[in-house]
Amino acid sequence: MMIGITGTPGTGKSGVAHELRARGHPVIALSDTIAPYILERDEARDTLIIDEERWAREFAKVEGFVEGHLAHLLPCDRIVVMRCRPDVLASRLRGRGYGEAKIVENVEAEALDVVLIETLEEYQKDQVLEIDTTDRDTKDCAGMIEKFAKGNIPPSFGSIDWSAYLEGMV
Repeated sequence: MMIGITGTPGTGKSGVAHELRARGHPVIALSDTIAPYILERDEARDTLIIDEERWAREFAKVEGFVEGHLAHLLPCDRIVVMRCRPDVLASRLRGRGYGEAKIVENVEAEALDVVLIETLEEYQKDQVLEIDTTDRDTKDCAGMIEKFAKGNIPPSFGSIDWSAYLEGMV
């Protein structure tokens, strides 16, 4: 079974992936798989443009977890969408040295549910778990993901609403 872990940058995907690896699970960081699919670097947005369709089509399905903000584009058996309150997300991204434009882009994407919406376009409702990582530590999130992967936590999404944070950005 391949379980995807997706979400806006800064929501905790890499930390959870590290914890799952420490617990003995196979985890692939999707950022390690995109090099052959890079089309260009968008300097204005400080991001890489990749051929997402070709990457997803050619990705060999694995047993275990796949982690990255594009995991929802892969044919996973189940998918976890990690979320974080926009003000906390902005703080996390500043701590990583992101530029202000990149922070705003990611915070807006989080507030608008972009990754969740893209995920729900690809997956059935019974395959999706949404986790608010704002006040949860990495070990708690990893435990929830393990339980979801085993079918011990039911799918759940749609209860997180960050839209009020958009008002403060205008």
